[in-house]
Amino acid sequence: MTRLQDQTALVTGASRGMGRAIALALVAEGAQVAATGRDVVELERLEDEIAREGGRCTSFAADLAERGAARRVFDQAIATLGHVDILVNNAAIGSSADPRAVVEFDDDFWERTLYVNLTVPYLLCKYVLPSMIERHYGRIVQIASIAGKIGTFHGAAYSASKHGLLGLTRSLAIETASLGVTVNAICPGPVHTRTNDRRIEYDARRLGKSVAEFEATLTPIGRRLEPHEIAPLAVYLASPEAAVVTGQAYNIDGGAFMA
Repeated sequence: MTRLQDQTALVTGASRGMGRAIALALVAEGAQVAATGRDVVELERLEDEIAREGGRCTSFAADLAERGAARRVFDQAIATLGHVDILVNNAAIGSSADPRAVVEFDDDFWERTLYVNLTVPYLLCKYVLPSMIERHYGRIVQIASIAGKIGTFHGAAYSASKHGLLGLTRSLAIETASLGVTVNAICPGPVHTRTNDRRIEYDARRLGKSVAEFEATLTPIGRRLEPHEIAPLAVYLASPEAAVVTGQAYNIDGGAFMA
């Protein structure tokens, strides 16, 4: 029997990148997944791929930057799954969307980044927790970043939001530790995604290097990570095996931040 047999999971930001890889990995371990993201075509492709493998996935498009969207996502997940055993808060706005120094920062972009990266995870946790506590079982996995532990040049909103997400994770872990619920975070380093591509291009240009030259310096292993390399830890933290692991923030970063 697979580790997540008969478990239900809600994964945000699942149309591509890490969210997609995590959704696929959860299904491979037996979970039924409700996947949400902004790209309808990519979500349909995810559903089709999972169906071909005999898995169970329902997807629905949502822009979590819209007020009220988090509640609609939760309601749709409940309508599909009945309840949520596993919540993976992956959707986020990266610094590459508008990198600037703080003195030049766009206030609307600051607000939007903190809303999507911190307030939406807070809301979704708040929505799923009552049922998890009632059933004395639940797993919450926050996809944070090593930027939640260090500063980010020209990325203050992103870094601040991920620092906040780790604070939320630890506070929730304390509140739910005796209630059968675990809350943990994964802190990836540079991962080969479309969003990170734009950040790499920006930094390479800023430093006068080629993308390939700059990319090779990002981690001690000499490359970026791939989305599928993040998924195994998410599966473990979502599993019954991780019952005694809570309030942790694990780096997966190719050795970029050894602390």
